[in-house]
Amino acid sequence: MSAFFAYKDGRLQAEAVPLAEIARAVGTPFYCYSTAALRAAHDDHAQALRGLDATLCYAMKANSNLAVVRCFAERGAGADVVSEGELRQAIAAGVPPNKIVFAGVGKTPGEMAVGLDAGILQFNVESVPELETLNRVAAGRGRRAPVALRVNPDVDAKTHAKISTGKAENKFGIDLPRIEGLARRAMEMPGIALEGLAVHIGSQLTDLAPFEAAFGRLIALYRELRAAGVPLRRLDFGGGLGVSYRDERPPEIRAYGAMVRRLVGDLEAELVFEPGRALTADAGVLVARTLYVKEGSARRFVILDAAMNDLIRPAMYDAWHDMLPLRQPAPGAERGPFDVVGPICESSDTFAKGRILPTPEAGDLLAICSAGAYGAVMASSYNARRPAAEVLVNGADFAVVRPRPDYAAILGQDRLPPWLAAPAVPARGPSGAKSAASRGEERRGEPRGAATRRQEVSASPGTPEFRPDRPKTGNRPKAGRRGRAPA
Repeated sequence: MSAFFAYKDGRLQAEAVPLAEIARAVGTPFYCYSTAALRAAHDDHAQALRGLDATLCYAMKANSNLAVVRCFAERGAGADVVSEGELRQAIAAGVPPNKIVFAGVGKTPGEMAVGLDAGILQFNVESVPELETLNRVAAGRGRRAPVALRVNPDVDAKTHAKISTGKAENKFGIDLPRIEGLARRAMEMPGIALEGLAVHIGSQLTDLAPFEAAFGRLIALYRELRAAGVPLRRLDFGGGLGVSYRDERPPEIRAYGAMVRRLVGDLEAELVFEPGRALTADAGVLVARTLYVKEGSARRFVILDAAMNDLIRPAMYDAWHDMLPLRQPAPGAERGPFDVVGPICESSDTFAKGRILPTPEAGDLLAICSAGAYGAVMASSYNARRPAAEVLVNGADFAVVRPRPDYAAILGQDRLPPWLAAPAVPARGPSGAKSAASRGEERRGEPRGAATRRQEVSASPGTPEFRPDRPKTGNRPKAGRRGRAPA
């Protein structure tokens, strides 16, 4: 698969940690990210853009786990955020506010105020009413908001329709012919400091041609506006560079960097880039356990303990993810076509159809590859399922960086209104867990985060249950390895 996820002595490892060992410690399903892979991806991008006046602003939407973001922040990266929540996550992970770009078509006045107070690098403005609102918010606070106008260049990114953002029919950006007039209007607004232009034409691009077309139009517009007296100083080229999930052949980051150098030439401009998927996709896997192998009349099914609530990309985009058993198959091992599915009560809860795999058995562990982007960040508790835990590996060490929520935390999100009587149920429910009603009464006044501190990670079939307040049995990490349980 890669240098960071590979078989050693017949076991699939993340760096120097066997994934099966993590499964024994934290249960399944879980996401596993490689620190070395994250750092290498960042450094490859930084090297490709070396010598340019460039800032890498990691696109938080790809994977907003604080530990992942911290890996990039330690390398000097900024962040591209699309909500107040992501802005707060970026700052919590140590990203300097003056390296944060706030994008998105639907910023609220409250979010604008938070961004202004934080002192972010720029707001990427996507419409006239958004610009007017930002002007009012900033002027009301006695400030000027740094702005880049996001241009819709009407370029077909030739990617999946649901992640294409640069055509005239898409909701993103401002039509190119309207930019000059809006720029002059922005210059007259007391709460706006117009500083740049921005573009982002889509995600998972596997050809440089759409980038070149969009960047060329943006650079030409930048030159025209500067010549006309508009005081621009920054170009935001967005992100979108793809990865190879199956047989795609995306351009190397060095080729991308060479293209940018050629187009920019001697242009006097700060440059911003917003990679997301390209930094995280191949740095993560989703590990699941086979619950059952079901023989149907027409098809064979591998039923996993992971589901579409954990990884929705196959259901939403018909996305392909390679799959690897955690035990390396013997040469000549029997293989066959299987539909790999989850337990959710929908036929769309399918990870793969007719996938050729070594014949599995109940209890076998499977890694779903290239799951580091748009995986856990899009997860939910659909069917009242506990989302997968997230683990970060660093050499021979691993740590849980987002615990699997317990049922008390999930049930505790709901409240019964005063006009509904509390249900007449026992004070304690399954496995000694208190009922939702009694739990809600007990949690009144409880400090935020206490439910997480009570974290319990339950294991899958065949895995001993692991609790932080009870010593592990039979799964102690090797000497020198610090396997950390949720706190």
